[in-house]
Amino acid sequence: MDAVNVKINGLVFDRAKYDADGDVLYLARGETTAAADADLTPDGHGIRYDSEGQVIGVTIINARWLLERDGHITITLPQEVQVAAGDLAGALS
Repeated sequence: MDAVNVKINGLVFDRAKYDADGDVLYLARGETTAAADADLTPDGHGIRYDSEGQVIGVTIINARWLLERDGHITITLPQEVQVAAGDLAGALS
């Protein structure tokens, strides 16, 4: 994963990997650890949690397509937030 600084709803993700073929963006925060739990959001994205229930990763499905279509990505963490294209530019390069 590449070093980035992506902020979503007060959470800072410091690593990202973009799979251009699948149009999937993987965001991670903190030290690399195995997720203790995971959930699928109503928006179709994956959220990974550590053993204390803190968000440690987000998997955004159809990232570039959603940004091109809507100009933002909606993620429910647990409340719905919108992430602007500019906030993800570094992670999608």
